[in-house]
Amino acid sequence: MSLVRLLARRVVFGLILVFVVSSGAALLTRVSPGAIIADLVASGASRETIEHERARYGLDRPLLEQYVSWLSHAARLDFGESLMFSRPVGQLVRQSAVNTALLGLTALALATLAGIPLGIVSGSRRRGALTSSIRAASLLCLSLPPLVTSLVFVFVAARTGWFPIGGMTSIEGAQADWVPWLRDVAWHLPVPALALALPLAAMLERLQSQATGETLDQPYMLATIARGVPRSRLVWRDSFKASLRPVASIYGLIVGGLLSGSFVVEIVTSWPGLGRLMFDALRSRDLYLVAGCATAGSIFLAAGGLLSDVALALTDPRMRAGERS
Repeated sequence: MSLVRLLARRVVFGLILVFVVSSGAALLTRVSPGAIIADLVASGASRETIEHERARYGLDRPLLEQYVSWLSHAARLDFGESLMFSRPVGQLVRQSAVNTALLGLTALALATLAGIPLGIVSGSRRRGALTSSIRAASLLCLSLPPLVTSLVFVFVAARTGWFPIGGMTSIEGAQADWVPWLRDVAWHLPVPALALALPLAAMLERLQSQATGETLDQPYMLATIARGVPRSRLVWRDSFKASLRPVASIYGLIVGGLLSGSFVVEIVTSWPGLGRLMFDALRSRDLYLVAGCATAGSIFLAAGGLLSDVALALTDPRMRAGERS
């Protein structure tokens, strides 16, 4: 199968994933009773007020009619109005998705810059104090879920005062120009980014270590050593290119792990991202906002899967050969 056909199939599968996830979220939230209407009933609002609100959000229509109406608007990227914030869902989701993407990409960059080189070191050196230390640290980081790492970093930040313990900006930074705003965001970013990056770095280190060890054991690598090629060149250039394929193939899963991990990290560190918005929407049963957040999350997952295929195509000559043929 050529590269273009493979990527086209992945795009189609991604669109199906977005449709199934968003539709499931929209239907499930409509089946459950709405908290906004329940709050009106509990506050003693009149029947006319309750019926007006139900008609305003389309909750008085049959379920199938509600879903068809929502789907027709969602196809035009109109996800309705949030019951909790009284603002367009698309506007809220876009702002939160940008914040989540900033956090996730920063954590992914940190994890890649730390995990890949450490994996090469531990995979090319079977014994030694350095290899044992790297593997012990990876095992520890893999054993710690994002909830624990975020709590640890929040505690360290609170005790040392090196970084803020929560939020994306300070009150002054949110009202400043873009250069001071960027500095303020960069000051708030290390705590949630490191809490999210540590388990990912450990995962990448383990994968890269195993791939590097298996690559160095290949006959052609042993023949290269016998011809007198320096070991440092063999490890950091030749085996590095060949061992990247297993890591590139699971980058989409790593993106999915970023989304699930950031859900917890954003709540603990008060980062205004998609995970925190989804938590608030679920707690208040804001059906339009839940469906919008689920749609954005599925888009991230689909993009992550496509990124894996592109990365695998760039690191695997066989896929490029299939494309030329």
